[in-house]
Amino acid sequence: MKLNNNVLFFFLFTICLTTVNSQNKIIRVAVYDDNGGGGRGSDNVELSLSDDTTFFTKRVSADEIRLGVLNTFDVVVQAGGSGSKQAKTLEESGVDSIRQFVNRGGGYLGICAGAYLSTVEYRWSLGILNATVIDREHWNRGGGVVKIRLTPKGKLFFNATEDTISLNYNQGPLLAQADKPNLQAYQELAVFETEIAENGALEGIMVGLTAIAQGEFGEGRVIAISPHPEKSPELQYMISTSVKWCAKRDRAD
Repeated sequence: MKLNNNVLFFFLFTICLTTVNSQNKIIRVAVYDDNGGGGRGSDNVELSLSDDTTFFTKRVSADEIRLGVLNTFDVVVQAGGSGSKQAKTLEESGVDSIRQFVNRGGGYLGICAGAYLSTVEYRWSLGILNATVIDREHWNRGGGVVKIRLTPKGKLFFNATEDTISLNYNQGPLLAQADKPNLQAYQELAVFETEIAENGALEGIMVGLTAIAQGEFGEGRVIAISPHPEKSPELQYMISTSVKWCAKRDRAD
């Protein structure tokens, strides 16, 4: 059987990556880079994981995910963009590949669009976090700087000294607990302390809703972050901390 060059490269890459990881024990992170994501968002994720003694990052396409590339990684990151476009580009088989990856013990970090993707809210959702999205009609509620308040669990998780953090927000999901009986309730790490309500969005809805959620799916771990800590160099530790937990390299509960 003849293999085309792309498929051959894919298999050689997976063999090489598996060998390197078995020797170095670094956390292998797949960063989605395709329609609906990638670009500047993926750049900032990689900057957040720039410690090459701890992390190995690789941009992956929807086609590679469908081929099974996640089997050679510990965590997949779906960053900003459009959750629906990411799902459409992944196609049903790619969405299922991510879901099975997490179910078998992989980690998932979703930021903004990736947080939308993680929920049980939409027909295209991954359904790996027992979260719904509040005020779907006004998803385009604007962007700017907001304040989030860390819960006691979130403050401990991020080893933070302050209760509130100011950071960039750009139309991320307003998360709340869903009631899917086959999923555990998520843990709340942060809630919105201030709000943005533009383009017809009603005021008074955003404050108090979940900004960062932590959950489990099968044998794997999931974190969904609605705002964008990766855009602020001083907050990029929130991404690296989340990835370590998702990879089960930091077992603090």
